[in-house]
Amino acid sequence: MAYILYSIVFLTIICGTALFLTRRLWLHRLPDLPGRDYLYARLPSSSSFAGDVEAGLSSSTFDLTANVEGGDARGGLDADAKREILRIMKKRRMRFDEARRAYMEERFKANGIGADGRPRDPKFVSFS
Repeated sequence: MAYILYSIVFLTIICGTALFLTRRLWLHRLPDLPGRDYLYARLPSSSSFAGDVEAGLSSSTFDLTANVEGGDARGGLDADAKREILRIMKKRRMRFDEARRAYMEERFKANGIGADGRPRDPKFVSFS
């Protein structure tokens, strides 16, 4: 009886170790569980451009360092947009520029704007 119990404990330890060591291979396939994001995708504590740069919300095409170096006292980027872009970056494993593009495409789609930037409203008339 003790032999079976020790075997089960040993097998549990082996399987747990194997799952822990290979978590990068399978963890992304799990659905978003409640409480899973709060450790890894925190917004910067200070609402400023410096905090946005530290959070990774800057790139060569969307450069916030000029705002930081210039002493810009504004509050930084929109908190809701930051949260959504960070979620996209984590969930889809994208860089900031790609996540920002995906976020804007989602916003366009939600507001009835096509990928080409034109409204999808059938009553829309444009004179070029």
